[in-house]
Amino acid sequence: MAIESAVEGAAVEANLKQFLLVLSVSLGVATLTRVFSWLRHIPYTLLLVIVGLLLALADVRLVYLSPSLILSIFLPPLLFEAAWNLRWADLKRDMLPICLYAVIGVVISIAGVAIGLNQITGLSLSAALLIGACLSATDPISVTALFRELGTSKRLITLMEGESLFNDGMAVVSFGFLVTSSLGNAELALQPILVQFVKVVGIGIAVGGLIGFGISYLTQRFDLPLVEQSFTLVSAYGAYLITDDLGGSGVIGVVTTSLILGNFGSRIGMSARTRLVVSDFWEFLAFFVNSIIFLVIGDQIRFTLLRDNLGIIATTVAGMILTRAIAIYFLGFLSNRFANSQISVRKQTVLWWGGLRGAVSIALALSVPISIPERGAVIATVFGSVLFTLLVQGLTIQPLLEKLQLIGDQPLRQRYLELVARQAALNRVQQHLSQIDKRPGIEPEFCSYLETQVDEKIKQLSAEVDQLQEEFPNLGNFVTEQLVDELLMTEVDTYAEFIRLGRLNQELSPFLLKFLNPK
Repeated sequence: MAIESAVEGAAVEANLKQFLLVLSVSLGVATLTRVFSWLRHIPYTLLLVIVGLLLALADVRLVYLSPSLILSIFLPPLLFEAAWNLRWADLKRDMLPICLYAVIGVVISIAGVAIGLNQITGLSLSAALLIGACLSATDPISVTALFRELGTSKRLITLMEGESLFNDGMAVVSFGFLVTSSLGNAELALQPILVQFVKVVGIGIAVGGLIGFGISYLTQRFDLPLVEQSFTLVSAYGAYLITDDLGGSGVIGVVTTSLILGNFGSRIGMSARTRLVVSDFWEFLAFFVNSIIFLVIGDQIRFTLLRDNLGIIATTVAGMILTRAIAIYFLGFLSNRFANSQISVRKQTVLWWGGLRGAVSIALALSVPISIPERGAVIATVFGSVLFTLLVQGLTIQPLLEKLQLIGDQPLRQRYLELVARQAALNRVQQHLSQIDKRPGIEPEFCSYLETQVDEKIKQLSAEVDQLQEEFPNLGNFVTEQLVDELLMTEVDTYAEFIRLGRLNQELSPFLLKFLNPK
């Protein structure tokens, strides 16, 4: 027993050292963009992949992550953080195109890639279908981070993230069914596929809904930021594991839970301070997980396997790009035609080229059973295709945005928001000064001096804001958007306050949404 305990202790220590090594390398990469300014044009996650590739080229293997570890440990926080930041009003407006891309788009991707591989390379249909299923899950983390940095439209970010959140679940469901079919444990027919799909999605929504609404109403009873933050962490992993154990889609379970907590629970059960604490926590956790997983993706590449399967990889990449173009443009046309979605061709082009693949695809490929004869080819093909999307598509998305004139004026907007924030803060300081000038022990001359200095600064800030609006007329649209968001938040927060005080039983639908259409 003592020997076994010693062995287990040594294993834990070794794993901890590996973990700290990976984390140290990842954080070192994060600082490179501050040391070398020319690296700032490369998204952080792509830079991690490149460093991982360099380590793999030198045959330095940091750590091995099993597929179950990637899916069970790393996937839930990434899904939760993305869904937490999605506003239901934005998602609901584009629900039809998102569902078309996430469901029918996945079917087109799997079928197109599989048929191409089977007919051109002679790969068996079962292996080709598995490759198609692995690569049908998009992972636009680095792309959406770049979108926010460059100030592209909020709608484009919603379309990209919404599609990814839902098609991850569709891809995992499709992959699981194809694996059981390859092993002879399931019938590859339309009816059982539809039944299985409805079952796993239904269980995911049901479990996610129960957990999301349950925690939402529970947090109404108290205001403890750290406890409520811990509840969100437990709900992310709990929704994934419980849904998976019940035979549903853990991805759908996590997304449903996070959407409810982010759009409903955080309003009725969390104070403004708690919402800020929880949002900051999930932003950190997403950065932490991404720092590990993208570095490991690059580090796990086996160049000999890529070389031996280069023809299959090239065919897969071509099929993947072609089928995504068919899905995005065709389904976008249908959505514009029948739902008046008004998704421009320029935005569809960005959605097409920005459909990167990442951690989910890698995890699915590694989880292919050893009993499948062409498992090695599946893994190598998926790794090579993911590498292409990350390095080629990921590094060329910014020039594409510039070419299509979809880059926003984020630095200008940030400057405007900083001026407005400072102006609002000093206005409050001025109001406070006017209330304390008669406080015992405070010299009136000192208060008068401070009031003069603050007043002059407020006038200066006001002049700078006016100058910005005069020099950049397009800033007026952004100012209007900010006002609309403020008004909506004020109305929603007021309803939430009434719920916390017990004066309302449920959140009311915002009245302002009836005649305001935030962009």
